[in-house]
Amino acid sequence: MKKYTLTFFLLTVIIMLAACGDDSSSGGSSGDGDGVEEMTLKFAHVVAENTPKHQGALAMKEYIEAESDGKIELEIYPNSSLFGDQDEYQNLAANNIQFIAPDLTKFVGNNPQFNVPALPFLFEDDAAAIAFWDGEKGQEILTSLTDDGVLGLSMWPNGGKQITNNKRAIDSPADFEGLKFRTQGGQVLESLYSELGAGSESIPFGELYTALDQGVVDGQENTFSNIESKKFDEVQSHMTVMNHTRVDYAVFTNTEFWESMNDATREIVEAGLAEGTRVAREEAIKLNEEAYEIIKERGMVEIIELTPEQIEEFRSALEPVYEEYEEAIGADVIEAARTASEQ
Repeated sequence: MKKYTLTFFLLTVIIMLAACGDDSSSGGSSGDGDGVEEMTLKFAHVVAENTPKHQGALAMKEYIEAESDGKIELEIYPNSSLFGDQDEYQNLAANNIQFIAPDLTKFVGNNPQFNVPALPFLFEDDAAAIAFWDGEKGQEILTSLTDDGVLGLSMWPNGGKQITNNKRAIDSPADFEGLKFRTQGGQVLESLYSELGAGSESIPFGELYTALDQGVVDGQENTFSNIESKKFDEVQSHMTVMNHTRVDYAVFTNTEFWESMNDATREIVEAGLAEGTRVAREEAIKLNEEAYEIIKERGMVEIIELTPEQIEEFRSALEPVYEEYEEAIGADVIEAARTASEQ
């Protein structure tokens, strides 16, 4: 009897040890102590594949998967194929996905300082915007959402925005009167169009082509690469090159996921993010230049390029926007952005 009892005890111990071994390799990740963990990560965004954002995400994916010897897989979901504008943030906070790269103005409800890209004619070019977001004030804004379980990591530019519409050529503030434009949303953009006598409506990016085609709105504002890749010129008749506001993205992650990685894993993911950032920033300039040429070649819209005098007229007309939002955004933040443009 003692022999049978001992045998039964040993078998029980063996089964329990085997079960513990199985448990250690289940779920989203596993690893050999301090080694690179095995995991599948998801990166969702709302724009097309031939955009700076997607090219940056691809570079990030290629680096991480190669450097981890395939232990880390990064799945990319473009074109709102996994989540759209309205639900990607909530799913990131819930750790259903690990990375998103939304337009920064989407977060103005969380922190009004995310209105910075919407301030009219604030940044001269991509370099000025990058200098601001990489600087002290920009980093403070990016890391201001941790109470929601969300952490901003790195700004990815898309460029200055141009105006398209299906009613008339626009080359002065008075030409906006009575028109209705789609915007990404946010208080500053609403005030900007109101100051020009126009209406604005927030419409998810994935629904914008149809909204323009059906006349839900008269026009929209976007970068050359977004206009070309989504073929908005097919359903618009005029485009004004203004660079009045910007589309700037940032890569955000879930804080619980970010803090759960061991050092070896995080080192690879951070390096992959740095590579994605480098590519996204280079591609923003290149793809916008190429997209502008393609739009010209397609010849579907009348293109109006503003003179310096016309731009100054718009600057003067929109100065009240700064007066309205200086307190909410912070005079120090606006000054840091202006200083970045002067460097």
